[in-house]
Order: sequence, then structure tokens, then C-alpha cells
Amino acid sequence: MAREKRLEVACLGILVADMVARPVDEVPPPGELRLVGEMGLYVGGCAANTATGLARLGITTGVLGKVGGDALGDFLLRALAAEGVDVGGVVADPAGSTSASIALVRPGGERAFLHSLGGNGTLLASEVDLESSGPAPILHVGGVGLMPSLDGAPLAELCARARQLGMTVTLDTAWDPLGRWADVLEVLPHLDYFLPSLEEAQHIFGAKDAAVLALRARELGARHVVVKMGARGCHVLPDGTSAGLDLPPLRVRAVDTTGAGDAFCAGFVAGLAQGWGIVEAARLGTVTGGLAVTRVGAVSGLRSWEDTRAIYERGNV
Repeated sequence: MAREKRLEVACLGILVADMVARPVDEVPPPGELRLVGEMGLYVGGCAANTATGLARLGITTGVLGKVGGDALGDFLLRALAAEGVDVGGVVADPAGSTSASIALVRPGGERAFLHSLGGNGTLLASEVDLESSGPAPILHVGGVGLMPSLDGAPLAELCARARQLGMTVTLDTAWDPLGRWADVLEVLPHLDYFLPSLEEAQHIFGAKDAAVLALRARELGARHVVVKMGARGCHVLPDGTSAGLDLPPLRVRAVDTTGAGDAFCAGFVAGLAQGWGIVEAARLGTVTGGLAVTRVGAVSGLRSWEDTRAIYERGNV
């Protein structure tokens, strides 16, 4: 079936079914049962979350990734399609399983995860059809560190191919439980915008300070760098500059920080799609990232373009 509109952004990466439980003070010892206030199934994963945020902001968006032939895969595809996200680029492996996480949310909103790689762990570069997206003007990669069959050289070649097709390439990392942090270094020369979290950048580059980390990322090939710092906002280092800029966060009461970084990326990439500069796009990212933490689930707090732009203009919810 032909698309009604050409995609503005293609989101490549991890698609995850998130079971969120809150509040969780501690994990019970073996054999015991503890009650939590609520538990629910949500769309999760960097690519799915960012694509959903972009769609809510009015950006025509599709996802490229892999799910299994199971109920969780069906849930993700239905939920994404209901948000207006094009799922034509998703591979469904009938013999495979869908990636899933159990998110344990503490009373203050911070969370810990139990994760199964599922289809994300077996996604191959040969299964990613960039041309099927149009190609879209922007390729956003989300979830580096949780795609062991794609991370490293295969992803570097894919990003290089995307730029040859005229796509602007943005990339967001994820926590790498396998410790292969250096894999992303191969990809940096093929990125227009590198968007790691502070904690992930610290593991990749071995420094602590966001400004130092951003400079190292650019020295290794990334054109523009934005380091997401959660409740501290973000650090922006544009191409051609030696000193970055710290932007403050949107002040909100955090309920669940799940997906806040992905929501930041949605705002940032939406700004790029609108033709905004890196600083203005990063400010929009602080708004969408802040909104994400006000509700349970990675995408529940995200809003329309009109509502989000109004909050951007006045600087508060």
C-alpha cells in the first residue's frame, strides 16, 4: 500500500514492549510477593518511543526494526500504527520473539530494567531497507548498544549509505549491558548529530564532564554533539565551535523517567525537521523530555505540536 505522505523521519532501532511497575521500593527476596500501585504494558524502545513522539508532534514518521511473531510484536505494531507511525519497515520474524523489558519505577521516578533482546538482538543490516522510507530526509538511529548483530561496522556502513542517499543522520545510544561501548566509535564519522546520555557517553569516552565528552565525540568524527543530562538539561556542541552551551531542563515533577531521553530526541529531531538550528532543536528536546517524565510510560506524557510549542515559548508547563 502506498503511503499518503512521504516520510519526514525514519527511526531505526530497538522496538520494545515495556511492562512498567510502580512504585517499587525494592525487589522482594525469593519466594515473597510484594504489591505495587499499578502495572501496565506500554510501547517502549528508543526507536519506537522517538517515532511516537515525532508522530504526536505532527512529523510524518516510520520505524525500521524487527519484532517476533508473537503477541508482544502484534501489540507494538498495532500501538505504533494507532499513533500514526508507519510500520511498513518493520521485519516480523515468525520464529523469533519480540524484545521486552520490565521497568521497576522507584517512588521518585527513577527506574531499573530487566531486558530481553528479542528481535532487536538479531536485526541485520540486510534487513534494513532505507529506500523503503523514501528515503526520508532524516534517519534517526535509536538503541545502539542493544543491537549486537547491527552495532559497530554494520551500522557504520548503514549510516554511510544513508548519507549517500542524502539523509541527515542522528543517533542516540542505549545502555549496553554487554559492555561493547567502543562499537559506537566506528559510527561517529557517519553522524550529523550524536545524542548520547551523559552516563552512556562517560562509558564510551572514559571522561566525566559533558563538555569534555562532547569535544571527544566531535574529534572522533561526529559533526554536532548534544549530551543529554536528565534533570540538568543538556550540553550542546555545534560543529565548528570549541565551547558548548548548557541548556536548562523543563521544570516538572517527575513521575516516571522511562523514555525521557527518547522523548528528548523526538523534540530535537522534530526541530531539525522544521528547519530549526541545533540550539533551538535542543531547547525543544528539553521540553519533550520534561513532558515525558510527568506520566507513567515512555510516551504517555508527550503532546501535540501546538501544546508543545506553547510550552517551548513560555518555558513552563
